[in-house]
Amino acid sequence: MSLRYQINIRILISTLCILMLGSSIAIWQARDAVNKEVDSSINLAVQLITFGFSQASQTPFNETEWLPKFNSLNQTRHLSIQLKEPSGRIISFAHKSRPTNNDEKPPQWFINLVATDYPQVEHQITSFNGEQITLIIQANPLDEITEVWQESIAFFSSLFLLTLFTFLAVNLAFNKALKSIAVIVDALKVIETGQYSQKLPDFSIQEYDSIAKAINHMTGELSASQQENRALTQHTLEIQEDERQRLSQELHDELGQSLTAIKVMAVTAGRAQAGSAGIKQTTDSIVSICDHLMTVVRSMMHQLHPLILTELGLKATMEDLLNHWAIRNPELKLTIACPDEVDHLEQKITIQIFRVVQECLTNIVRHAQAKQAAISLKIDHQAKTGAELRLQVIDDGHGCAADTIKTGFGLLGMKERINSLGGELTIHSQPQSGTSIIATIPLS
Repeated sequence: MSLRYQINIRILISTLCILMLGSSIAIWQARDAVNKEVDSSINLAVQLITFGFSQASQTPFNETEWLPKFNSLNQTRHLSIQLKEPSGRIISFAHKSRPTNNDEKPPQWFINLVATDYPQVEHQITSFNGEQITLIIQANPLDEITEVWQESIAFFSSLFLLTLFTFLAVNLAFNKALKSIAVIVDALKVIETGQYSQKLPDFSIQEYDSIAKAINHMTGELSASQQENRALTQHTLEIQEDERQRLSQELHDELGQSLTAIKVMAVTAGRAQAGSAGIKQTTDSIVSICDHLMTVVRSMMHQLHPLILTELGLKATMEDLLNHWAIRNPELKLTIACPDEVDHLEQKITIQIFRVVQECLTNIVRHAQAKQAAISLKIDHQAKTGAELRLQVIDDGHGCAADTIKTGFGLLGMKERINSLGGELTIHSQPQSGTSIIATIPLS
């Protein structure tokens, strides 16, 4: 759930609570206001009528003429006034209330909430003729309820506009903050891929600026650690290759020459003792064992460090490697595209490229069960970041799932070799769709 959604939901819930509380208070105040207005109108009407009749002795008047005028006053608009003569006859005076159209009239539910039972008030007065007349007053507060309803409509309209304004103000205030969060999240996604050179900009909001500075400091430390690890990895790989080269040279100089000498002596002894069948058989066995050991030594020398890489360059070594695998796996068709200019690359790059291709071919033969495999090696001088070396190995084998790619030590080793050179290795594979391995290495 987004932060904006949570804030809007909380504002909406708070507004509904305020509306419910405000409605309760407004209805209670409206009921109280109507009651007070009705009571005040009844008391005022009784006092005025009593006062009018008390002055009858000084200024005679006819109540049937005076009361209709009194009943038409605005202060008595909530009241229905009647006179009851001693004979029991009731004289009603229609009150001309102000006209109300249907749009102004409050709904019935509001009237039921605000209105209460208003008792009928009776008051005895003496008329001009000395008769006892009963004054009957009945409250009819529809006009007052209408006024209260209009006031409530104005109050809730103001509250709605205030809520709408609050929504707009909060969203406008959070827009900038949420944009800053989006910038931080996008930068973190880039940093997650290992691009520690990504830096966050300065923010005008102090809290976000502090977060950005902390992230930038973290990425700086991670970048420095990454450079140190690459330098350490490169140094380790160089030491490993130097050791392999030394062992390969010693195998070639010492064990290879010794085996060759043993073989020559065995052949010589076999010719000198051609008449002896036992000696001939022994010397033949020695020659056979020496041939086998020399084959093993050459294979070990090639695996430890291909001397041809130092003597003839990367292109010839790659072609020799493919011929070696093609002889051992005739059912696999191997092709290579490699320009001559790769022979001028630095030795630390050539040996790592050779090891990566060697690992790729090993995986293809052992796991892919492919029919074809193609190796492409070229130098791109038109790259945006300068010249770069691009290696691509494609096969039509079974492929593998994404989780296997992440956990395979051979593939992780290839990535580490390419990363140690400041490059990037990507692997694309789907079950039954083959595998594509692409490595790019920047060239200084």
